[in-house]
Amino acid sequence: MRPFGFLLATEPPPRRTGVLVAVAAVALCTLLIYPLKQVAAVVSLGVVYLLAVLVVSAIWGAWLGIFTAVLSAAAFNFFHLPPVGRFDVRGSSNWVALVAFLVAAVLVSSIAQVTRARTRDAEARRREADLAAETARLLLRGDNLAEALPTAAARLAHALELSSAAIEMEAVEGDDRRVAFPLREGTTRLGTLLVGADTSEANLRRLQERVVPALEALLSAALEREGLLGGVVETAALRRADTVKTALLRAVSHDLRSPLTAISAAGEAVGSPSLSQPEREELAAVIQEEARRLSRLVDNLLDLSRLEAGAAEPRRDWTSVEELLRAALLDLAAAADEFSLSIDRDMPLVSVDPVQMERAFVNVLENARRHSGGHPVSVRARAVRSLAHARRPVATGGGDGSEERPEEQGRAGDRVIVRVVDRGPGIPPAQLERVFEPFYRAGTAAGGHRGSGLGLAIARGFTEANAGSLHVESLPGQGAAFVFELPLKQGG
Repeated sequence: MRPFGFLLATEPPPRRTGVLVAVAAVALCTLLIYPLKQVAAVVSLGVVYLLAVLVVSAIWGAWLGIFTAVLSAAAFNFFHLPPVGRFDVRGSSNWVALVAFLVAAVLVSSIAQVTRARTRDAEARRREADLAAETARLLLRGDNLAEALPTAAARLAHALELSSAAIEMEAVEGDDRRVAFPLREGTTRLGTLLVGADTSEANLRRLQERVVPALEALLSAALEREGLLGGVVETAALRRADTVKTALLRAVSHDLRSPLTAISAAGEAVGSPSLSQPEREELAAVIQEEARRLSRLVDNLLDLSRLEAGAAEPRRDWTSVEELLRAALLDLAAAADEFSLSIDRDMPLVSVDPVQMERAFVNVLENARRHSGGHPVSVRARAVRSLAHARRPVATGGGDGSEERPEEQGRAGDRVIVRVVDRGPGIPPAQLERVFEPFYRAGTAAGGHRGSGLGLAIARGFTEANAGSLHVESLPGQGAAFVFELPLKQGG
């Protein structure tokens, strides 16, 4: 604790305590003079009472200091100055002691009063600085300025001990219940600070001189920041829309033109009288294949537009995962040797949009078939219970889906896991997440593909819309495993 910390107190202790301390201090000084008479002249010992006068004046101010000075002079005169036991202030020594006590009391109490005033002002400025910092954090941190204003006003009222305070973003006039302080930046009106009409004059001056200018600067900065953030968001949205538009035009110009060209050429050739029946059947098969490819591409473009617009709201129903997978294979017109399907017995139903999840499975299965290099694609579906400790299977690149993955054990939550594993060239680590970006076409130097770059993005979008997840695991040269996880509700 500081030696003179009592001088920094904003308010002195109770006056009743000061009177008791003054009387006790004068009594103590009176007793202390008795032994001192043996070593010094009694006239010079009046200075001892100055200790009591200084202490009381410094802590309780001038009035109690003067009271202590008069009491000290009386005690010194009565107990120590001859004639002892009588009040006699006719002597010059008595008057000198009394005047010295009074001057000391006034000077010390004045110094203490100035110190306390400066302490109060410093404390008030500290609170105002803390308030400005807190207001800056509230107004400049959040994304919505209007939502932060009530909290900032409540902090202001608490810090300045106001009955009420509000910050409005419009011009509001004061009335019988509220005092209005306009908030401006130059000649531009930013808003209004409203406080209760019962606010003291000192607080009103304090608000006008110190709080309102700081609040004007913070509000101006917050409005400018909000405008800049809006511009950044709009610019990002425009850039995103431009990227999607460019990619869409590229897809339309290339991916749509290719099947249309094949259909047109095959259609013209079918009409040739020189073609044999097997050749006509082959061309008809080409037309059907390209028409299916064109239909899937159009469906993908429509699905992507719904996902980008946030309009892909799922219509959930209790659905069998096995039925979804078999419907997806049927939609792909898959041959018997193209996919190896393994589904656990007694698979529970899942609450999903069957149309969306079938589309997700179709896109992933088609992608796996395209990259499988002629090998069968392994499709494994199983239910995982949170309390089960059985080891769960996984397909590493090129595997058949029967190996175990310890890192999948112990995950919380019941869920269905569907793993689609191909034995193709695999996906480089840098592309594991990018393959789910719209219009991104992954591939290796050894081979390409005819995909549009939409299927995996749509598959993940539909899976996440149904509260699931989709990710890929792969090592280059060892195939890829696409993993669907769909949650099961309790009792599902």
